[in-house]
Amino acid sequence: MSTINKTINHFMEYQGSCLCKGVTFKVIGNFKSFYLCHCSYCQKDTGSAHAANLFSTSAKLEWTKRETEITTFQLAGSRHQKSFCATCGSALPNLQMGDKLLVVPAGSLDTGLEKRPDAHLFMSSKADWDEALEEIKKFEGFPE
Repeated sequence: MSTINKTINHFMEYQGSCLCKGVTFKVIGNFKSFYLCHCSYCQKDTGSAHAANLFSTSAKLEWTKRETEITTFQLAGSRHQKSFCATCGSALPNLQMGDKLLVVPAGSLDTGLEKRPDAHLFMSSKADWDEALEEIKKFEGFPE
């Protein structure tokens, strides 16, 4: 698995996949923003403290392998949308706002990402346990 992004005519190329590798994709272009969203919807759909999503209005998404189905869920009455592999459940990119906005889950990328998050969003909704996490023990793998 490559950990280096390719530069193509001043645009970056990123490779990505789901956990079971039934779906692979590439994104050609640059990301405008990178947000860590702590809203209650993102907590529910990630099962974690926040979602980590990259956004672009100019990058192009190309599916390079689709051996499994891609399912998209739109939460009624909201702008919250998530695409995922129907086999393994991994979050996958999707187009929103009339296909004008590409949203890419940062964890779905297989290539390195130099861009750092721009901001934490919806901190008023953050999980109660999402506090001073940098202070807790750290392990390189499972604890012994």
